[in-house]
This record gives sequence, structure tokens and C-alpha cells, in this order.
Amino acid sequence: MLDLAKKCCAAGADPDCYENESTAFSEKSCHPDSPFPRHPGIAGCCTQHGLDRKLCLAALKHPPKEFPTFVEPSNEEICDALKKDPHGFEERFLADYSSDYSYAPLPILLNSTINYLSIIRTCCASIQSNICFLKERLRQKPVQAFTHLSNKACTLDALLGKNKTKISYLIKFTQQTPSLSFDNAIALAGEASEILSKCCTSLEERCFQNELKLHIAHICNTACSGNERLQSCCSSKDDVGKYLCIYSLPWDRSSQDPQAPSSVDEGICRKDGKVDIYRNIYDVARIYTRAPEALLITLYSASQAAAADCCGLLDPKACFTEKASKTIAPLHALIEKGNEICGEYTDHTYVEFLKRLRANALTLFPPGTLDAENQASALVEQRTSYVTKCCHLNAPPMYCGIQVKDPVANICFLVDCIENES
Repeated sequence: MLDLAKKCCAAGADPDCYENESTAFSEKSCHPDSPFPRHPGIAGCCTQHGLDRKLCLAALKHPPKEFPTFVEPSNEEICDALKKDPHGFEERFLADYSSDYSYAPLPILLNSTINYLSIIRTCCASIQSNICFLKERLRQKPVQAFTHLSNKACTLDALLGKNKTKISYLIKFTQQTPSLSFDNAIALAGEASEILSKCCTSLEERCFQNELKLHIAHICNTACSGNERLQSCCSSKDDVGKYLCIYSLPWDRSSQDPQAPSSVDEGICRKDGKVDIYRNIYDVARIYTRAPEALLITLYSASQAAAADCCGLLDPKACFTEKASKTIAPLHALIEKGNEICGEYTDHTYVEFLKRLRANALTLFPPGTLDAENQASALVEQRTSYVTKCCHLNAPPMYCGIQVKDPVANICFLVDCIENES
């Protein structure tokens, strides 16, 4: 692409240069022996022709990686590779790192990679390279962390869309600070989703940083009262430090006086009725502060579906009553169970959690069950896989969402897991 730009944007270039070169580039991309990195969407683009194919290829984006695969080599390996082929090393690093953080805003990703490569060049030329690497990595730690977290936030926005991202942040703020009022929680959640919508694809140099400055000020002004953990975060001197601290806060214990959640009924059919769904999610998140976010988002989707199915009927009340018993109530039971097991995981050491989990798993099998020990071990492994990835705030939404939708793999933390598998 760079060669194409140099050739076709130069003064005196052939008027047909871009058309001819871009056509050749798209044909090369679709060739079976293409030298370009493979992408799952290329095959679909290559069934198209002309401008449609070019636009399709240009719009391709790597699917988000919820579990990064880039592993930094040792200092010696880095310097050896740089010495052998400086240009090739930099290209491989940029490709590998960018594929892991492909949803980070471009200015943030660019800054992170430029700084990293600068460190490599400086430290590999140093007599005390290991000491140099240690000092520079510590200095660059906030930059790398900000790149990682902005990538996670923008991945969330890409996967869930603007509205569900707002719900996601409503859940996060409420589970972090159950004492936060609904009005403040929904306002902060809306603000967070707006920032992602504005800045994730923006080329503005400091879009994220500038928007976060105001957002963090609002968090610190509205959510700190009675929350010592947030107060500690808000005492940090720089905005990025405050953001990293707030983002990494775990969920809190449930409010001392949780009220029963508001119901989702025919009232949501009015003009501003969607606020009732938001309030219901807030109420449930406030009661079950340790329930996996994916479960609460599933409840939100079910409530939206109920509204879509019932609000146009002559008797919406009867429809909502049926939905409540057949769809909403089972999800509430699931959320309660998820809250219970994630609470166990949060409150105990990992070793103690495994002991309790195994003891509970053995009770699921009637006395005399053949191979009960091995079956219990398999069940413990399934549940452990789920809780270690999904029993915390900012859990990977796609992975944990898939686990919720799959009736076999999911409901591995429920008492009826054995029945679901049979």
C-alpha cells in the first residue's frame, strides 16, 4: 500500500495509476499464493468484483482477540533478531503486536509501538542492555497498560454495539459501587459508551485522553462518596493512572439494604419505557454484585425481546406474565447461582475454592454412581475454566457470552449441570 501511495500520489502520475495499481493489489490479495497475512473475510471479498471487492478488502478488520497471543521474546533473542534483520524484526513485531491490539485507537497503538521499538534500539545498543530494558519497561508500563485497556474497551464496543456497551458499563459501575444511585450510574455508563463510540476509530491524537479526563472527573465527583477504593484511585496525580486504577477495581459486596428488583412488565411499552429495563438491570446488578456480566447482559437481551414481542399486542400484560415465568425467572435463578459461585471464588483462596468446589461436585452424584470421582473431576475442571475467566469485572465478553448461550458448556456452574449433559 505504501508503494502504491508513493507511485500514484507523486506529481505527474498517470491518472489511471490508482485504479490499475489497486486492481492489481486486490487480485494479488485473492490469489491462492498471496504473500499477505490470511484473514477469514478475504474469501468472501474475493467473490466480488471491481470496486466492491476493493472496498470489501479495505474494510476487513481482524476479529478481536480476547486472549492475546503475542509473547515477547527474551532480551537476547530480541537483540539477536534486531542485529540480523532490523527491518524484518520491526515488521514482524508490528504485525504480531497490532493483530493482538487491533481494536486499540490508532494513535494510542502507534505511540505504543513507536516507544517500544525505540526502547529496543536504545537498549540493544547499550553495554548494560538488561538493566536498560528493566528501567525502560518500568517507565513504559503505563503506556502499555493504557494500550491494553483501550483495546479491551474498544473490543467491547465492537462486539456489543453502543447500547449493550452502555449496559455493560451500567453493570460495572453498579457492581463496583452498589451505593451509587441509578441516575448517576446510568449517566456514567452512557458517557463511557459515548467516549468509545467517538474515540475508538478516531485519528485525533488525544481523543481518548481528552474525553477520559472529563469522564474520570465525573466518576470521582459522583461515585466516591462512601467508597474508599474509588477515593484511593481518584487521589492519583495523573488521569491515566486514575483510569487504570478504576478499571482494575474488583466488584464490591452487595448493598446492605438491597431492594427487590423492579419488574419488567407492560409499563415498558410507554414512550420512555426502556429506562425500566435499565433500572431492572441496575437493581439486579446491585443485589448480585458478583454475578458474571454476561448473565446480566443475557437478562437485558431477554427483556428487550419480551418488549418487542409483547408491546404490540392487545393484551401485553398477559404476554409479559408468560415471559416472566418462562424466560425471565429462569435467568434470575441463573444469575443468583452465578453470583453464588463467583462469590465463593472471590472470597476464598484458589486452593480452598477448588476443595469446596470438588466437595460440592461430589454431592451431585447419587451414592453408588460409577466413576463418580472422575466425573466430579471433569465437572470441577469445567467450572474452574469458567470462573477463572468470567468471575471478575471486565471479563472477556465474547468468550463468557458464548459460555452462557451454550446449554452444555455454560451451565457448568449450576446444580443441574449433570442433567444438561445427559
